[in-house]
Amino acid sequence: MSAHKFVFADEAIAPTKPKWQDSIRRETNLYPRPNDIRSDFNRDYTRLLHSMAFRRLKHKTQVFFATENDHICTRMEHVNHVCSISYTLCSAFGLNTELAMAIAIGHDVGHAPFGHAGETILNRLSEEYLLKTFWHEKNSLHYVDNIETLKDEEANEKNLNLTYAVRDGIVLHCGEVDEASLKPRDTIINLNALEKSSEVSPFTWEGCVVKISDKISYIGRDIEDAITLKLLSSGSIKELIALIKKHVSTGTRIKIANTLIMHILITDLFQHSNPIDGLKFSDECYKFLVEIKDFNYRNIYSTTKIDAYKRHANNVLSTIFDTLLSFYRKENTMQDLSPKNELIYHYFPSMCEHFYYFLLKYSSNIESRSHFKNKAIYNLSSRKDYIMAIIDFISGMTDNFALRCFREIISFV
Repeated sequence: MSAHKFVFADEAIAPTKPKWQDSIRRETNLYPRPNDIRSDFNRDYTRLLHSMAFRRLKHKTQVFFATENDHICTRMEHVNHVCSISYTLCSAFGLNTELAMAIAIGHDVGHAPFGHAGETILNRLSEEYLLKTFWHEKNSLHYVDNIETLKDEEANEKNLNLTYAVRDGIVLHCGEVDEASLKPRDTIINLNALEKSSEVSPFTWEGCVVKISDKISYIGRDIEDAITLKLLSSGSIKELIALIKKHVSTGTRIKIANTLIMHILITDLFQHSNPIDGLKFSDECYKFLVEIKDFNYRNIYSTTKIDAYKRHANNVLSTIFDTLLSFYRKENTMQDLSPKNELIYHYFPSMCEHFYYFLLKYSSNIESRSHFKNKAIYNLSSRKDYIMAIIDFISGMTDNFALRCFREIISFV
């Protein structure tokens, strides 16, 4: 295995490489930090780490909704797995680990509450009301470009303003597509013009590593959680053991664990990847990956219990959307949503307070936003903009906050 060490070293994003200037380009110059010891990509990593959207990942669904078991994977744990795998692979390949870590930590900040079920619901609403699709990779780019802010040296809220390579890796991170081999593209493109996540490859090898790490990270973890929650039958577990046994030493007693599945996939990818052939698994391991994924869809993602919660999630998010839409009064919307409106705050205190300040921060026709130096992306005279604000607001919710808003709507106090 040592012969493959640093095999991608000449391909790493670095100051001497042709892609460097495009990779570190930001929309505008970032305000300086005195005596800063961080690289451009490390600064992106810490900006994402300190963002509110990242903090909320600890209460967002990975697969199992609003679980009360503290040891079931949440979206934040998934992101940490992707960071870990990306770092391991990039370190071994000789790629830029700081770039990979920045992409990995930010790749899911735009994920909806209730996981892919929430994404499906918001996509339906977006297509119906805005005539455009909603997909979490594009929404993650939207969040890092337009929604998330940090305070500068003068306490002004400003957008994250990340580098192109990090933004590119975030919007193109989807691990759902089964590529036999993955290589980066050569050209700069308008990331906001992308219509689907699998349209093109990432711009960097590091982005490609994160894309595959996303896949590796959830395959085994979802199985572990399903076993913990007793969702798998004894027959299903025997089928899984038989699949894994093909890839470990004969006679070894198998204990199904995420670490074992990850090890199989990571080491095989490392052994069979190179700049000529791209990032790839062996034929045998690629088949194993497809079979494990198929096993998960048949035995985990399509279970009756998950389907029942999907229906509940649809009711929760649709009800929140309909309620917020009913508050629209064009230019008078902010007045009606103001904390001075005692009746509306009596019934919907948390939801209306947070939505009011969300609109205050991101709407252009608001007078009292002098300390907000971030982009103003909504004009409340436009119903379409207001609907976009609702979808953005809901997509940023945690499962817990969405359920709290729903309880406010259906409760009589």
